[in-house]
Amino acid sequence: MSDTTTQQDNIWHQRLLGEDKQRRNDHRSPFQRDRARILHSAAFRRLQAKTQVLGVGMNDFYRTRLTHSLEVSQIGTGITAQLRRKYPEFKPLLNSMSLIESICLAHDIGHPPFGHGGEVALNYMMRHHGGFEGNGQTFRILSRLEPYTPSWGMNLTRRTLLGIMKYPAMHSQLYIDLNKPDIANHRQLKPSDWPPVKGLFDDDKPISDWVLSALSDNDRQRFISSEQSTVNTQYPHLKTRFKSLDCSIMELADDIAYAVHDLEDAIVMGIVNQRQWQHDVVEQLHSINDQWLKSEIANIGEKLFSHEHHLRKDAIGTLVNGFVTAISIKSNDDFEAELLKYNAELQADFALTLHVLKQLVFKYVIRKPEIQMLEYKGQQIIMELFEAFASDPERLLPLNTRERWLTANAENSNPMRVIADYISGMTDEFAGRLHQQLFGSKTAGILELNNEH
Repeated sequence: MSDTTTQQDNIWHQRLLGEDKQRRNDHRSPFQRDRARILHSAAFRRLQAKTQVLGVGMNDFYRTRLTHSLEVSQIGTGITAQLRRKYPEFKPLLNSMSLIESICLAHDIGHPPFGHGGEVALNYMMRHHGGFEGNGQTFRILSRLEPYTPSWGMNLTRRTLLGIMKYPAMHSQLYIDLNKPDIANHRQLKPSDWPPVKGLFDDDKPISDWVLSALSDNDRQRFISSEQSTVNTQYPHLKTRFKSLDCSIMELADDIAYAVHDLEDAIVMGIVNQRQWQHDVVEQLHSINDQWLKSEIANIGEKLFSHEHHLRKDAIGTLVNGFVTAISIKSNDDFEAELLKYNAELQADFALTLHVLKQLVFKYVIRKPEIQMLEYKGQQIIMELFEAFASDPERLLPLNTRERWLTANAENSNPMRVIADYISGMTDEFAGRLHQQLFGSKTAGILELNNEH
């Protein structure tokens, strides 16, 4: 693999809006600046009030999307350090921990209140206006909405924005019209009937085009190509096929944090017990070949479900370390650009184990009826808020958002997207209180609420 040239670096260090910040003795790299902008953003701070798993906020232990993002960042830098050791020839390509931190810290910034329920609700309300999806909203916040600049969001480097693109094609390229009739009322919305398209919003195509303009025509066309999902046959839309190297590291870190740390929360709160672990994990993995992993899975349950906290912590650390050290780099010679040619990949037995752990969390935590009821309630709140704002935006939207809506309306550039932006940026609690102000019987506190967000 050849060293990345200074010219290539310069392309990936570029920002959409040129900057000439003459700050005293500022010797930070472009990616260190990106990380600082993300850490200090309001969108990042709001993650502390969005729960990672709804309904587990009964104690001070549970994870929020903020603590989850910090864990993803920690795991992401761990993966990068391991890859640098295993593959010294890739050091020029993996030369910035700040870059990986930035992408990992920002990966959940676009997720709306109330988890998947909120996402499906916004997608339904935006069904005639370009749809809604959390990863697409992340890209939009970073590149357009966060008020670090007047209209270019945080104005991050091209490489950071490429790394955040989990699904680099446009909504219109991926959307399959299922010809489903609109629901009669909000109570009847079934999430399985209205899955969001995993892609970028057409409203943000100019910025996506700018990010990808650093690639050759062949690379660009291949990178945004799509196909029918072979993994999830229930998912009706097309899915993109490729990710950048940085994105593949972030996605693995996200999956490891989700599977292992959400499992830890579930064990601590008694949602998952040792019998379920034995049945849903140990028995499912009895035929794997990796001897170290096979031994750990067979024996780690004693520590995981121990009442000795340090033993459980040790077990969790062992699992995370096992995944992080089982990652290699695979190459795809169909790409010219090194950032697309190489991806991080889990060894097969570890990939299967991670999938089994994710299924365990999904089955016993996400699908838990009490949690699904909270998600359903959040779904209703989001749809009713959207309906209210869409009914009379000039009357009900707060001043700044109203100005954005008026501008978008005058320019005929999808004003409904402005309403989706406003609602998706809310925390769970803010959305709940605003819903109470609009539809509850109490009338106190409306002014302070409108000034808060």
